[in-house]
Amino acid sequence: MTPDRWDAATFKSRVDEVLHPFVAREADLFAEIDPSLAPVAAQVEAAVADGKRLRAAFCYWGWRAAGQPDSAALLRAAASLELVHAAAVVHDDLIDDSALRHGRPTAHIVLRGAVRRRPRSAAAARSLAMLVGDLLMGLAGQLFATSGLPAAYLGRARPLWSVLGRELIAGECLEILRTGAEPDTEASLQVIRYKTAKYTVEQPLLIGGALAGAGRRLREGYSAFGLPLGEAFQLRDDLLGLFGDPGRTGKANADDVCGQRPTALLAETWRLAGDDDRSLLRDHLGRRGLDEDGLRAVREVMWRLKTPALVEDMITARVEEALGALHELDVPAGASDALSALADSAAVRLS
Repeated sequence: MTPDRWDAATFKSRVDEVLHPFVAREADLFAEIDPSLAPVAAQVEAAVADGKRLRAAFCYWGWRAAGQPDSAALLRAAASLELVHAAAVVHDDLIDDSALRHGRPTAHIVLRGAVRRRPRSAAAARSLAMLVGDLLMGLAGQLFATSGLPAAYLGRARPLWSVLGRELIAGECLEILRTGAEPDTEASLQVIRYKTAKYTVEQPLLIGGALAGAGRRLREGYSAFGLPLGEAFQLRDDLLGLFGDPGRTGKANADDVCGQRPTALLAETWRLAGDDDRSLLRDHLGRRGLDEDGLRAVREVMWRLKTPALVEDMITARVEEALGALHELDVPAGASDALSALADSAAVRLS
């Protein structure tokens, strides 16, 4: 990637060159405290092994779109947002009791091996996983603060970290509170907005812009672009969760149905369903150990009601809204091209 030309693979490599050594050093220091901590340290490293690095990318281009040059220090600051994401993923898998992520067992499943001879070993493993997530969040702040950017720059962005944390945790809480409730589309969209959309696109852009000293109009443009795009990202995730190829998504298709999670896909299906379809959905939503026949029955209801197509329309509308806002921004051509490409990769993907 030349500084003004976007290449996703090259950018990911640059972020990984920051993240992997930083987390490996911190994990080693953690494990030095006591040998029994080694399995926990290993999960800290595993949490950052994969990822598209979208959050770092939006932060980077929030900086570049404000007219700032390519910067190794900025890249370190942007990479810290990937540690926020890693922490959120560990906590989310724990809350949802998900067994797989990126095709591998999740932290709370792996850590059962560290406590298998202890009383209440499953609960102990879950507690260890929670602390893995907490440690990752702490490391995010450390990497940001030691990025090498001037203190005045960091000071402009620091208040946004409180906003990011508050909104992310609010979204997780809302998902827990609404899981198992009667599906409702507006409630589901609120969960999407706070649990994913804001910290995936809008807040990284705003943090990059704040670091760069972006003005009010540009910051408002970032929000107008970032919020609908972030919602499109999660709506795509919901579709992939139920209809995607587990070999690509690395997650089980039945998770959202078994958990009766407040996704827009399930909410739109419920809204359009008649009495017979709602009866079938009641029999399957929230059912642990749902077999392939049960999952197929839920999918057939959705296909018949055309709710996957409705969610596709929701994604398309949000991407168009985001791109419309981007075209209104007065930013360098390279930044505009990169953000357009990122919009496409966030909303049109197979994993």
